[in-house]
Amino acid sequence: MNLSVEIAGVKFKNPVIAASGTFGFGREFGEYIELSKLGGICSKGLTLKKNLGNKGIRIYETPAGIMNSIGLQNPGIEYFVDIELPYLLEQDTVAIANLGGHSVEEYVLGAEILEETDVPMIELNISCPNVKEGGMAFGTDPDKAREVISKVRKVTTKPLIVKLSPNVGSIPLFAKLAEDSGADAISLVNTFNAMAIDIRAKAPVFVNKTAGLSGPAIKPIALRMVYEAAHSVDIPVIGMGGIMNYKDALEFIMAGATAIQIGTANFIDYNTMIDINTGIEKYLEEEKISSLSEIIGII
Repeated sequence: MNLSVEIAGVKFKNPVIAASGTFGFGREFGEYIELSKLGGICSKGLTLKKNLGNKGIRIYETPAGIMNSIGLQNPGIEYFVDIELPYLLEQDTVAIANLGGHSVEEYVLGAEILEETDVPMIELNISCPNVKEGGMAFGTDPDKAREVISKVRKVTTKPLIVKLSPNVGSIPLFAKLAEDSGADAISLVNTFNAMAIDIRAKAPVFVNKTAGLSGPAIKPIALRMVYEAAHSVDIPVIGMGGIMNYKDALEFIMAGATAIQIGTANFIDYNTMIDINTGIEKYLEEEKISSLSEIIGII
């Protein structure tokens, strides 16, 4: 069975990619699974300078998922380039650098640094708060989203994936906006804005009051958004959001995703991505489908 897919000229041996923020830089999971069996690994979100992240509780379980308020904790792009990237490039899988920033200038400087490396692809996380203009996420403001994507596009020749926020009125609008601004592919969805309250403390669980919800609770909504995005653009779509098994993954692929990213499920079972890949292969064999490309976007 041919599970390989191609995104912006980059070939993946299979469509299963570790989602940013849930897999570190691969080292820890590499002690338990063969990283070479993955289609790709998306790095932890990177900012120009080292970031210690948010205070207080960062992970909170919900009945069908988790909420997180990590705050983009990361060692900074320079550390990634010097220490973590060489390790990732040694693995027989596609390395993707997830780039964040709190201003347009930070995004551009970060992209310029990554441009000088051998990382094959960049995933632009536009869900970061714009600290210079009130804290609204770049990805929820059409004008700012367009500005940051187009300016990053000008400073890098690397394939550019733009990761979309689900916290917008129209996914098709932002998907098309990303394509028109220079994205080579889009990935979605990032986490949904959510809230939890501690009834004993009579206060929000998180210091920032709201946090990002992920996990199986969001899957049906994420699936709908991936379908809408895939039918709005002519560039590849990478789908994510509550994928827990190969059946979930196949739904996203049939909805139009060329590849899928796995996040929350990795915290439950570190073999999840390997099992999903095996499950997809078995499904293709049972259905007498020779190549994954035959079912991408068939819905």
